[in-house]
Amino acid sequence: MSSKSGGAKKSKGASGITVKGDNRRARFDYELIETFEAGIELVGSEVKSLRNTSVNLGESYAAMKGQELFLLNSNIPEYREANRFNHDPKRPRRLLLHRKQIDKLAAGVLRDGLTIVPLKMFFNTKGRVKVDIALAKGRKLHDKRENIKSRDWGREKARLLRDGG
Repeated sequence: MSSKSGGAKKSKGASGITVKGDNRRARFDYELIETFEAGIELVGSEVKSLRNTSVNLGESYAAMKGQELFLLNSNIPEYREANRFNHDPKRPRRLLLHRKQIDKLAAGVLRDGLTIVPLKMFFNTKGRVKVDIALAKGRKLHDKRENIKSRDWGREKARLLRDGG
């Protein structure tokens, strides 16, 4: 897997948000319909590990278990100094959302056959870990090709306009 699909992007913008993991591949593979910002339930060693390293969201997804939403298959590396009190790197982590938001996501998955994909994990201005998730529809191969074609044409057009023809 390349570093672009779930690689670490540690940037602290002017807004004070520190991005710890970005799923760039999701924007290519899926058509994003609606995005949500969710809190995430973590143990202490996971937070300490996130402050030092980054998370891999490349193969992760969110799923309903009962009335709750969980982030599955995300990889937060172990915190070395926690020794025997360490966490499981790929354990399911509960996402914290309002009930109406969870119901909206569940309806999209059950009724419309959509997928819930994480887009990025970050520390907000208060120092809390948040996850941007999106209700998404999978793209077909020809849609991906069309997306690449339009992106390349946009770059070429900007290059032509910048160079003066």
